[in-house]
Amino acid sequence: MLSAREQELFDFLRKYANQHDVELVCVELIGSQKSPTIRVYIDADDGVSFDCLAAAQSWIGALLEKLDPFPGAYVLEVSSPGIDRPLCIPEQFVRACGETIRVKTYESVNGSMNFTGQLASTDDDGIQLDVSGECISIPYTNIKRAHVKGTVQFS
Repeated sequence: MLSAREQELFDFLRKYANQHDVELVCVELIGSQKSPTIRVYIDADDGVSFDCLAAAQSWIGALLEKLDPFPGAYVLEVSSPGIDRPLCIPEQFVRACGETIRVKTYESVNGSMNFTGQLASTDDDGIQLDVSGECISIPYTNIKRAHVKGTVQFS
């Protein structure tokens, strides 16, 4: 899930994403606090082309310049979510029901902090993950990172 700062940036940028015909998927802050990288994942109905990424880099960069989220320098990266699509907000988990996902937690659940299983269901508080036939309940507040486990099928 998103940190408070990531959520703030996500909420700010999400207001503008629809105007540019893209879906804001996730915002990640990585690296040092003195010079962080702001990684923004976007998606579009027709997929994310190079032109779409370039346009998004431009309008997101302009918005962040006005917001000035960090004193000093930062790096902006705009990317498609890729095959291992990140899951950052509850509504994304709802759409991923039935998919195989990977989850890393802040605190141990049933003796583990890393899970891979089928997302069985969601509710207002968290997710229920089927891991080898065992149902594991994980509150949203305990999810550090989650993403769909991408698969490629060859004919």
